[in-house]
Amino acid sequence: MTTTTTRVYNFSPGPAILPLPVLEEAQRDLVSLPGVGMSVLEISHRGKVFEGMLAECDANIRKLANIPANYKILFLQGGASTQFSMVPMNLLGPGRWADYIVNGAWGEKAIKEAKKIGAVNTAHTTGPDFKRTSKQADLKLTPGAAYVHMTSNETIQGVEYTSFFDTGDVPLVVDTSSDMFSGPIDVSKLGLVYAGAQKNIGPAGVALVIIRDDLVTKGPASLPSMMNYATLAKEPSLYNTPPCFGIYVVGLVMKWLVNLGGLEAIKKINDRKAGKLYAEIDRTGFYRGHAEKDSRSIMNVTFRLPSEALEETFAKQAKAAGLDGLKGHRSVGGMRASIYNAFPEDGVDALVSFMREFEKKNG
Repeated sequence: MTTTTTRVYNFSPGPAILPLPVLEEAQRDLVSLPGVGMSVLEISHRGKVFEGMLAECDANIRKLANIPANYKILFLQGGASTQFSMVPMNLLGPGRWADYIVNGAWGEKAIKEAKKIGAVNTAHTTGPDFKRTSKQADLKLTPGAAYVHMTSNETIQGVEYTSFFDTGDVPLVVDTSSDMFSGPIDVSKLGLVYAGAQKNIGPAGVALVIIRDDLVTKGPASLPSMMNYATLAKEPSLYNTPPCFGIYVVGLVMKWLVNLGGLEAIKKINDRKAGKLYAEIDRTGFYRGHAEKDSRSIMNVTFRLPSEALEETFAKQAKAAGLDGLKGHRSVGGMRASIYNAFPEDGVDALVSFMREFEKKNG
């Protein structure tokens, strides 16, 4: 097996690219934290060093997203998929129902798990091809619902919302796994927002949950402790041994975002990166975007070529050129370029250049 010390451009949908300065700092701290004499992998979650990391991460998240004081920030295990169950287990309650908006594969998975817990209505779906997001006028919300659930960005189909729905007095719950902190977010309009870290804010193994205080205690006392938001919020993220290393890395990513200029600054960068790719996709018609133009994701750019044979060749030659992870999900086919916050703009430029050359040779 050959080895390489050169970093390729990683277009993987997740676990995804992390900022290089974050990786370098984690590398330095891996053997011994400055002034501690222990690896970041070894420190106690009950010690002052880790408690300081946790507090700083919490503070930076609140600063970045302007999170109100009446919201708890929790770092949990099990990824976003566990939240598919925890949300209805805590918020649905006996005799209640929830509304789900389904615009892709992750929305489908979320509603499937919720149906195991209680009564669920499909407020709207854009299936089976999932090429666009739902609009406010499309929704058939049911009065008195316990909550409304949506997925803000669908990694597989490459569709993304630019704003949240108005659900009135009904709490809006949003899975933001693949676009969390890719731009400004108004948490005050949401009841609960959650994200698996591995796509845009950290490594696999951490789930970020931001929940309004009045929803924390909605779960029944009969819930297992590790599935009850009230238990987990009583000692935020410290009821059990949390994913310490993952939280440490999330903290580094949050500092990186703060130093970059915050969510407004990263949004401008993300818009510019995605704009370059979509301009190339639309330039001649050789490439075809999967998502409708008003629903396109700036995180996951999905597109097709004239034939599956060309798509196989494209993926193979791109990987050889140092452009890795471009093969699309089997349910959609084609290509998928995941260009999360940490993805460098010169990597987008390299892909655009490759696409032009590939079209010249195969168009």
